Amino acid sequence: MAGNTAACSDTSEAIDLFKPQGLYLKPIAKINVCVQLPALKEPGKTISNWEVMEKIKHMIKPHVFLSLKIVKSTLEFIRLEGELENKSLIKTLMQRLEGKTIKLSGFSETLKVKAGEAKISFPLKHDWDSYFRDAKHMNEMKPGERPDTIHFKDLPSRWFASYHSKTKDKPCEMVLRRVFEGFGEIRCVDIPMLDPYRKEILPGIQTFSFGQDLTFESYVQFKEYIGFMKAMDALRGMKFLYIGEDEKAYTANVKVDFDKSKHLSDKCIKKRRIERWKLQLLEKEREEKVKKEREETERKQEEERLKKENDEREKERRRTEKIEKKELRRKEREEKRRLQRLEKRRLEDEKKYQIKLALEERKFLIAQRKLESIRLLTELFERVKEEKVKEDLEKREIELEDERKKQVEAEALRKAEEKQRKEEQKRKRRMDLEHQEYELRHKILKNVKAKEEKKEEEVREQLRKKLGKKKGKVKLKSAIVLRK
Repeated sequence: MAGNTAACSDTSEAIDLFKPQGLYLKPIAKINVCVQLPALKEPGKTISNWEVMEKIKHMIKPHVFLSLKIVKSTLEFIRLEGELENKSLIKTLMQRLEGKTIKLSGFSETLKVKAGEAKISFPLKHDWDSYFRDAKHMNEMKPGERPDTIHFKDLPSRWFASYHSKTKDKPCEMVLRRVFEGFGEIRCVDIPMLDPYRKEILPGIQTFSFGQDLTFESYVQFKEYIGFMKAMDALRGMKFLYIGEDEKAYTANVKVDFDKSKHLSDKCIKKRRIERWKLQLLEKEREEKVKKEREETERKQEEERLKKENDEREKERRRTEKIEKKELRRKEREEKRRLQRLEKRRLEDEKKYQIKLALEERKFLIAQRKLESIRLLTELFERVKEEKVKEDLEKREIELEDERKKQVEAEALRKAEEKQRKEEQKRKRRMDLEHQEYELRHKILKNVKAKEEKKEEEVREQLRKKLGKKKGKVKLKSAIVLRK
């Protein structure tokens, strides 16, 4: 069984969900227990949570908790959450715990205990109505973008497996559809773990649990809102109950929520279908590539096998040849020794005859060498003559090439001199014009300056005349004053 399942000994509160598959719903029974802690006056002294849990378990005997865990721990209190087998036990256990006290070892004060029914976290109608009303990216006219899809997590895989399937560890979409058809007509269901390409399409989605396909997540979409509503109402505060063929019962706490990701909207389904098609093409290409690589490997292995066989045959052939050659060399040595003996006798017979012929051959050789020397000298002279004619022709070509180069250089020099002469004339003309301009400007400035000096002289002359008249008047006035 999956990690989130537990054995169930009491099925009296079971509610039918899908009896042919052995699936039922059972109310979740949880209570909260709060233990008030005393003030710790001595430093270093602590309270054992384990001891508190054991005291609580002892107080409810003969009843037991299916699970008991600490949900919050502070200096003032410890809050625990305990799950019970039946919801009918909640009132009984609350009466046993509410207002009671416990005493811990090492503490003189007693600890007060309070108990109450725990609230089950589950979405309400107000939650999905407000979410889809306020979500701007949702269109309530389209499936998957309105409250019609339930998202399940931690569903045990074996409970939803088909009886006709060979693998009992994989859930079946048809079984999932039939389980929830009782609430209303199903439009679409999706179990991501059944899609081998889903992990690559949506890397963040969880298709397995703890390395094994023990639990799975799924999406169930209803055609009508009323089906979604009935399913959510029926699942609120419930856990799944499974009774197998061996009459053994198990329960599982499953996470249930309304879908907020538009997982079963037409757009998302189409997108996943396109991505799956692309991945299938890629997988096909990879398979073809692997097939080619495998064929290439097999071909190479076959070539290596043939090569090895050929090498072995060649090795055997060489070994045989070596033996044959060895035998052949032995026979050749024997034949050689026999021929050497015959040759020795023949040489002795011919030695005298060879001495006679040696003198005649020497005379013939001397005459032949003289003839060859004459032919060699004649050929040498002919080659020297040809080389001389060739050198003369090359020398003549070099002289003609030098003359052409000199003519080209002379022409280029003449053009350069002509160009330089023209540039010199242009520069001289430009300098003459600049000089004329300078002289003309100098004359104009001189005339202007002379006119200004003449005008200033006239102004000064006028000032002198005015000053002279004033001085005469001053002298006349002085003389009159003196006379008086």
